[in-house]
Amino acid sequence: MDRHVELPAQAPLSAGSTLTVRDAVFRLLRAFGMTSVFGNPGSTELPMFIDFPEDFRYVLGLQESVVVGMADGYAQATHNAAFVNLHSAAGVGHAMGNIFTAFRNRTPLVITAGQQARSILPFEPFLGSTQAPELPRPYVKWSVEPARAEDVPLAIARAYYIAMTPPRGPVLVSIPSDDWDVQTLPVDAREVSRHVRADPDLLARIAAALDGARSPAFVVGAAVDRDEAWKEAVELAERHNARVYVAPMSGRCSFPEDHPLWAGFLPPMRERIVDRLAGHDLVFALGAPAFTYHVPGHGPHLPEGCELVQLTDDPQVAAWAPTGTSVVGSIRLGLLDLLECSTPRDRPAPPAHARPPRVADPEPAERLPVAWVLQTLADVRARDSILVEEAPSARPVMHGHLPIFETETFYTMCSGGLGFGLPAAVGVALGKPGARVIALVGDGSAMYAIQALWSAAQLALPVTVLILKNRRYAALYEFARIFGYRPDAHVPGTDLPDLDFVALAGAQGMKGLRVETAEQLRPALHQALQSTAPMLVEIEVA
Repeated sequence: MDRHVELPAQAPLSAGSTLTVRDAVFRLLRAFGMTSVFGNPGSTELPMFIDFPEDFRYVLGLQESVVVGMADGYAQATHNAAFVNLHSAAGVGHAMGNIFTAFRNRTPLVITAGQQARSILPFEPFLGSTQAPELPRPYVKWSVEPARAEDVPLAIARAYYIAMTPPRGPVLVSIPSDDWDVQTLPVDAREVSRHVRADPDLLARIAAALDGARSPAFVVGAAVDRDEAWKEAVELAERHNARVYVAPMSGRCSFPEDHPLWAGFLPPMRERIVDRLAGHDLVFALGAPAFTYHVPGHGPHLPEGCELVQLTDDPQVAAWAPTGTSVVGSIRLGLLDLLECSTPRDRPAPPAHARPPRVADPEPAERLPVAWVLQTLADVRARDSILVEEAPSARPVMHGHLPIFETETFYTMCSGGLGFGLPAAVGVALGKPGARVIALVGDGSAMYAIQALWSAAQLALPVTVLILKNRRYAALYEFARIFGYRPDAHVPGTDLPDLDFVALAGAQGMKGLRVETAEQLRPALHQALQSTAPMLVEIEVA
C-alpha cells in the first residue's frame, strides 16, 4: 500500500448480510479514507445523500470545474484519491477542463456522476446522460455505468484501485438515481499493491551508463515529487555530481532550487533544449517525459554524442520517447535500486547555475515589474509555505526570482488549461491543515474559477490569493510573435479591462487589498501572509 494510506479496519458484518447501495458505498469510502465529498449537487445526485453520515463532509464548489480543481489539490496534498460527485452530463461537461488537467497531473480522483433513473433511461429523459461512460474519455483511466444497481459498490472499489495505480489519474462511475436504495452485498476494501518495481537488468544498464558518463545531466519531472522521491533524487544527483535540470512544463518541484547542482528550467522547445544540454554526454530523464514540447521544432532531440536513459512510472511516456533506454516502474523504488548498484567514477562538481541579479526597486510612478513583485514575495514568504501557481505569462520570470526549496511546496497544472490554480489552492489547504498556502494567479486565469474564493471563505482556510493584474491575457503576446505577429501588433480578444478583484473577493466573503505602488506591496504581503482568514491581494503589474 501507499506509505500515506493505511486502510482502517471495517466493521464486520454477518455472513450474507445485505445493505443498501448507499450504505455499502459509504462504508467502502470510509475504508478508503475518502470521507470528504467534493461536489455541486444536482437532482440526480440527491438520493445518494439521504441520511448523510456525520463523519463525512460535503465540500461545496459553486461550479463543477471548481469542484474538480479543489479535489485535485486535495488528492495531491493527501496522497490519496479524492471523491468527486458531479451532475449528469452537464456537470461532467462543465468539469471537463479540470478533469483533463487532473489526467495530465496524474491525480487520483474517483468521480461519480448522477444519471437519470434506470426505469426511464430508454425514453431519453430530461437530464439523462447518453453513453455516460464515453463522455469523459479519453481523459479518464477508466469509466463505467454498472449494469446493475447491485454492482455500484464493486465498481467504485475497482475505480479506486485503478485511480491509485501509477500512473495515477481520474476515473468515473455513472450512477442512476434509483440505484441507491437497492439491496446489495457489501464490498470490503482490499490491500492492493500500487507500485511496480523497475526491471533490474535495465536499471543496471542505467546505473552503468551513469557511472561511466563524463558529464551526466538529470532532467527531473513532477513524478519525482509525486512519488515522494525528492530525497533519493538529491542523493543520486550528489553521488554523480550531475547537473539537475527541471523538465519542461513540470507541475511540481522535484529538486531544491538552492542546491549547488540545480541547473534551471528547460524550455518546451526542441532546439533550445538541445542548446541547454550541450556538453553533456548522458541525460537521465527522471520522472519526466523526454521531452514536453509546446511549439514545433526541428533537428535532433539531444546534443550530438549524447545518450538518453529514462525512469518513468508511465508506460505511455516510455513508449513515445524518441530515443534511448526507458525503464518503467516506481520512481522512488527505482532510485533506491540505483543507489544500491551505482558506483560512479570520480568527476568534479559542475559550475553552479547563475541566477538572475536582483531587480532594483521601481520608481514611484512606475508600474510594478513582475520580477520585482515575485522577488519581494520570495523575501517575505516562509521557506516551507506552499505555492500554487497559475500565472502563465509570469512563469518564466518566476523561475528566476521565486525559487522553491522543499518537497511538496509547489503545484501547478501539467495540462496548460486554465482554471486549476485557485480551486487547487483551496484543496491543498484542506489537505494540509495549518500550512500557509499561496495562490499566485494571473487576472485572466483567476476568472476561469473565481467561485473558489467563496469556498475558501466558507471554509476559513489560510489561503493567500495574489492576483497579478496585467489587464490582459499576456502570455498570448509571447506566442503571437512565434506565430508571425508584428512586435507592435494588437492581439484580438486579449484585453481584460475593468476587473475589480477586491470587489469580487468582498462579494464572496473574503477581504481584499489593492497594491498599485511599490511601498504598498511589502506591508500588504505581510498582512495577507499572517492572516488566519483567507485574503486576496490584487497587484497591478506592468
